[in-house]
Amino acid sequence: MAFIKRLGWYLVGVSIGLVFLAFILKNKSGEEGIDFCYLPNCRVLKDFKSKPITYSNKAEEQMATMQLDSLFFSNAFTDGDVDFGKSDTNAQPCKIYFVNFKEKEIELKNCETGVVIENITGKK
Repeated sequence: MAFIKRLGWYLVGVSIGLVFLAFILKNKSGEEGIDFCYLPNCRVLKDFKSKPITYSNKAEEQMATMQLDSLFFSNAFTDGDVDFGKSDTNAQPCKIYFVNFKEKEIELKNCETGVVIENITGKK
């Protein structure tokens, strides 16, 4: 079989495979709002979003000073970056994490029952 024929059949097979793959991935993540979280950063942020959030007194004062609201934290837990170098993931009973988002660093405790935001540092 000539090279051009083999190449043609190969491209037909790849095209069919890509169509099936696009169909499957669209159905898997489409209307249900399911996202693929396989990386550590995404998995930790998804865990934060699944628990109730409370604020320490210090964090509430900082939120008022920096004019932040709960929407900021919702966005931070979607698009933020977890600093695993600073975080203490072995702390007991609550793990301590640092999340960087929009020139701010959020220190929080991730407990079994919920997330407690402890400190917010950064520019106004």
